[in-house]
Amino acid sequence: MEDNLRRIGKIELPETTPIMGSEKTQFYRNKLEFTFSNKRWLTEEEVKQEVKYEQMNAVGFHIPNAFDKVLAIEKCWLQDDISNRIRNAARDFAYAKGYSFFNLRSQEGMLRNMMVRTSTTGELMVLLQCKITSTNEEEQMITLLQHLADSFPEITSLLYVINNKCNDTITDLEVKVFKGNDHIFEEMEGLRFKVGPKSFYQTNSEQAYNLYKVARAYANLTGEELVYDLYTGTGTIANFVSRQARKVVGIEYVPEAIEDAKVNSAINGIENTLFYAGDMKDILTRDFIEEHGRPDVIITDPPRAGMHTDVIEAILFAAPKRIVYVSCNPATQARDLQLLDKDYRVTAVQPVDMFPHTHHVENVVLLEKR
Repeated sequence: MEDNLRRIGKIELPETTPIMGSEKTQFYRNKLEFTFSNKRWLTEEEVKQEVKYEQMNAVGFHIPNAFDKVLAIEKCWLQDDISNRIRNAARDFAYAKGYSFFNLRSQEGMLRNMMVRTSTTGELMVLLQCKITSTNEEEQMITLLQHLADSFPEITSLLYVINNKCNDTITDLEVKVFKGNDHIFEEMEGLRFKVGPKSFYQTNSEQAYNLYKVARAYANLTGEELVYDLYTGTGTIANFVSRQARKVVGIEYVPEAIEDAKVNSAINGIENTLFYAGDMKDILTRDFIEEHGRPDVIITDPPRAGMHTDVIEAILFAAPKRIVYVSCNPATQARDLQLLDKDYRVTAVQPVDMFPHTHHVENVVLLEKR
């Protein structure tokens, strides 16, 4: 991370604060997606020994560099054990009934994907994704959903989506409720956040709280500031800092996320937030800044690709006193920091370990006007 900032950014940096570790190193994720596949991945050893499993269908995770093969998972240590029990119950039921698992190459087979979301509030969401080409397959899907509903009363949101496309993305598909609600809630510092099946929410809930506390501390709010929250998602950071700000304006590309952000403000009685949906470089223009006012603080949490140069130009035009830059990709963060360097100096760097046992790190940088 530090190497990226220095080598790519080529800017003056303060000493990096030690990485903030995650208290939990197992069962820390609130969301996992499991793939159903008719191609079980075999180790080199198993291939050499010509191991034949009675069941070559598998439920688990994709193997790098083998896009159509899946590693069968019996116990995953990343999410609460209820996730293992639900996945294994769905798998065993499908085995017993002879349901077809998806073949990524031929695009055949009914069972495609299962997403499990857990929550600090105790709520539980399960989303089953199937390819349906006949009445019989639809009946099989409903039977499996009913089996899960009967076996796991803990599920508060049991959903399904029919996906006959070539990929597993569901952003453009209708998600239907089989039982319960179409959402769950997360809670943080007394605030409740609605999380739907398409919502982005940091996958390590407890560490996300620490990440947001760092961002809020760097913003150094007194209650008088106008804050812009760029790439706001479902408005988690915007709502989280709103109590300490005069007003928060959030911008996000995904319209459904912005609707969630508005709902999250409403259910928490927050009245000093405004949210806009659209491509960041098209929304955050000079006209927008002149209409809503020059922000005192900008918080930005872009996707892995970082910020578009037009967005950086708009930030430089807005000329806030402070910029808090949260990044999941230190390489693109370093590139953007270099572009901001003429007007801003980096005064604090705090990496946060969101994903124990991986090389990934979230990095929070504070920039102050020169």
